[in-house]
Amino acid sequence: MPRYRLEIEYDGTGYAGWQRQDNHHSIQQALETAFLKFCGETVVVRGAGRTDAGVHALGQVGHVDLEKAWPDDTVRDAVNAYLQTAGERVAIISARQVDDGFDARFSALKRHYIYRIICRRTPLVLDVNRALWSSKPLEVAAMHEAAQCLVGRHDFTTFRSTNCQANSPVRNLDRLDVVAGATDGLIEIHASARSFLHNQIRSFAGTLRLVGAGKWSASDVEAALAARDRKACGPVAAPWGLYFRAVEYSDS
Repeated sequence: MPRYRLEIEYDGTGYAGWQRQDNHHSIQQALETAFLKFCGETVVVRGAGRTDAGVHALGQVGHVDLEKAWPDDTVRDAVNAYLQTAGERVAIISARQVDDGFDARFSALKRHYIYRIICRRTPLVLDVNRALWSSKPLEVAAMHEAAQCLVGRHDFTTFRSTNCQANSPVRNLDRLDVVAGATDGLIEIHASARSFLHNQIRSFAGTLRLVGAGKWSASDVEAALAARDRKACGPVAAPWGLYFRAVEYSDS
C-alpha cells in the first residue's frame, strides 16, 4: 500500500486535540473524514505527536496508507478541498509518497515546539486563543537563565501531568530557550527534544512565567526539578500558547 508523509498545520481552537475520541471532534478525525471523502477509504492518519485540546501546529507530521497511488499534489489538494468544505481549520501543507519504513512517530529524531506569551496591558483580540496573555511585562533574560536549569537529561516528574502514560519520567531536553519575539511584547519559549512528557512544555511555561514575574528565581526552578513532585511545579500554562513547530527525521 502506498504510504504518504503529510506535513500538517492546524488551529487547535475548538478541537479535542489530535487523538480521535468518542463524542469529541479531533484533528485526526477531521483528516480521516476528508480522506474518506477523497478516496472512499477508511484510513488511520498517524501523527508524530498527540497535541492536547487547544494546542496548534505549524508542522505536525503524519503518515497514511492508501490502497491506490495518487500524485502527491492530488493528495494534498483534494484532501484540503474537503477540509475546507467541512469548515475545518486544518490543512495539509505537503504530501509525498515515502517508503513504508517511514513512521511519523517512531522515525522522528527530534520534535520542536514554541510557546508564545504576549505581554501588554490590554487584552488580546487578534491573538486570542493563539497566545498566552500577560497583562504585566516579564523579564526574558531571567526566564532564559532559569530555563537552562532544565536542559539535559533529568527526571521530569515535577513537570509532567499526573495522567501522563509514559513509562519513565526521564527525558533528555536538548533546548529550552526564552527569547524576545519579532513584535513588541512577544516572548517565545523554544523547546526541542526527541520526545516530551504529557504537559511538560506547558508546565515549563507556567513555571518560567513565575520567574519572569519576579516571583521565582532560577534556584527555585532547580529545587522544583529536584523535588520530583508534581506539587512543586508552577501553574500549568494554557494550551493555546503552544505550537507544534516541526519534526526532524534522518532525511530532513
